[in-house]
Amino acid sequence: MRKIAIGALAQAAALAMAVTPTMNCAAHAAGSGATIDLHNTVTGEPLKLDEALANGHDTPAVKQFLSTGHNPYNEVKSCFPSGKSLFLTACSGCHGEYAEGKLGPNLGDNYWTYPINTTDEGLFATIFGGANGMMGPHNEDLTLDEILQVMAWVRHLYSGPVQDAPWFTEEQKKNYAPYKLETDAVVAKADGLCAPSNESARHEPAK
Repeated sequence: MRKIAIGALAQAAALAMAVTPTMNCAAHAAGSGATIDLHNTVTGEPLKLDEALANGHDTPAVKQFLSTGHNPYNEVKSCFPSGKSLFLTACSGCHGEYAEGKLGPNLGDNYWTYPINTTDEGLFATIFGGANGMMGPHNEDLTLDEILQVMAWVRHLYSGPVQDAPWFTEEQKKNYAPYKLETDAVVAKADGLCAPSNESARHEPAK
């Protein structure tokens, strides 16, 4: 996948809004009274979350994400071991062990094939529904909650300028340090133990 600069994000996002059908997805945040629109990254068709694996639909993190569009696992350290394990299994074959790029692109810099992936909604849609080339859908091998864990690990691997990371909350931006492999102490552990932080529950992502 060939990447385009973050500087084109605003223009590309405006174009996407103009051509993407205004349709609600099947996702409803239970008890929240709110929904977010999730569309296939390439076709613009609404994602069918009922095609996801049966478990992992009703976790607090999934409900919060479907209500706000913000991944509450971002920068939650307890999520990193399981997120890393899931990434190594589902993603590293194409993107490399540390998302440095292999058959697929580097996911740790500030250039994205699809600018919408700078948002949590966009990255979720790309992982769940797939995109062009070799980027197939992961709706049959990752639960909704596991997708959020993978996303949190990918965001943790980011090493670009903080101003190009709109998925961070203002507090996370203040504490941001670019990822460095030599200081990485996260050991992959596929136990699924991961919970939203209180800070994530209180804040929306930075605009």
